[in-house]
Amino acid sequence: MDARSVKSAEDARALIEARRLSHVKVGVVDLDGVIRGKYLARDKFFNALESGFKFCDVIFGWDSSDQLYDKSTFTGWHTAFPDATARIDPATCRELPTEPGMLFFLGEFDDAAAQLCPRRLLKRVIDRATEMGFTATVAAEFEFFVFDETPHSIREKNFRDLKNLTPGWFGYSVLRSSVEADLNRGLLALCDEMDIPLESFHTETGPGVLEAAIQYTDALAAADRAVLFKTFSKVWAERQGKMVTFMAKWSDAYPGQSGHLHLSLRGADGKPAFHESGRPGYMSDTMRHFVGGQQALLPELLAMVASTVNSYSRLIPGFWAPTDATWGIENRTCALRVIPGSPSSQRVEYRIAAADINPYLAIAAALGSGLWGIEHKIEPDEPITGNAYDMKHASARTLPRTLSEAADRLAGSAIARELFGELFIEHFAMTRQWEEREFRKAITDWELARYFEII
Repeated sequence: MDARSVKSAEDARALIEARRLSHVKVGVVDLDGVIRGKYLARDKFFNALESGFKFCDVIFGWDSSDQLYDKSTFTGWHTAFPDATARIDPATCRELPTEPGMLFFLGEFDDAAAQLCPRRLLKRVIDRATEMGFTATVAAEFEFFVFDETPHSIREKNFRDLKNLTPGWFGYSVLRSSVEADLNRGLLALCDEMDIPLESFHTETGPGVLEAAIQYTDALAAADRAVLFKTFSKVWAERQGKMVTFMAKWSDAYPGQSGHLHLSLRGADGKPAFHESGRPGYMSDTMRHFVGGQQALLPELLAMVASTVNSYSRLIPGFWAPTDATWGIENRTCALRVIPGSPSSQRVEYRIAAADINPYLAIAAALGSGLWGIEHKIEPDEPITGNAYDMKHASARTLPRTLSEAADRLAGSAIARELFGELFIEHFAMTRQWEEREFRKAITDWELARYFEII
């Protein structure tokens, strides 16, 4: 038996006993999409398979830099940061090639914390799809820059004058991928061993930038693969003396980094629900309403997808990122790109998403809004042809331009509260407002260069 064969608690126990492991590694995902985890002793892990394990709920009370939120009501000094119960999903078992023989499992929160847990949130949206007679298929693709740096060197340089893995702009380069073949094949091997199959992997436009397209699967497994890819590609790089970033836009000199999501639905009969021959773009009514819901709710749900201050540095005209809630057929300047094809390949690409997404929250937003569109038969606008950046659109379709504005729109959305729950929306919007306030405390290089001497 290997990790791919584990489907139940009994399977997990048998594999751990067969390997005589003294400890097992487990992780849960916080609101920023960061895996937080620990090693559990074998007997404690076996007990956790049945009863769950305790994890301090501070992970819902602090940001990605472990700084405590100032307005959290869910947890904080006033609640004394109690433990929450997390439960292990045996089917998430993964080999850890960087720790031979070691196994890794993802968990999710139970009880009150389940309302904030990103993985549980996505599962609730998937349950909604099931109730409507649909199964969602999702694939994520990530662009990321690789640097010839270490966590220490980037800090010593104050994140300036970094050395990229390769120079120049050279998308789809056979030269670059062949020169760096050992590094690239190491990542491909790691992904294969960790059951994160890549459909394609190539250089993108920019120095040292790569793109990995993860193979499609059901929505929950797609989110698991995405969050594991983001974490363990960083592990892979740092073990080679390199560094990877999934920031939406790390430099104003280069395009931002996408984290596009591809979504499709199958009906209760197992047949594709998005394709209909003889229709514009082969779009069925189900697909048209799905896109209509996504378009209508994108301004209200953007904070769940573009959830960092940096996300909004990417959403500017002319840099391969959408700026309004637009859609089109085979149009890469739109937020939503309908990709026509065979019944099994017909899908919508959620191009608003960047590489900095929390995969669970972004997929929940993309899928939940589409399902809402089907429920309410929401008609999208006319599809955009040509350059969406040059078009004038109704103000209702304009996207928030800052994280603070997006958080306000999310907090004020009755539909978001109905889709994702009152507690989650209140708490998550609060965390994004905190993120913006923390940013406002910073004095940027741009401000110093512009004002230090002249003003």
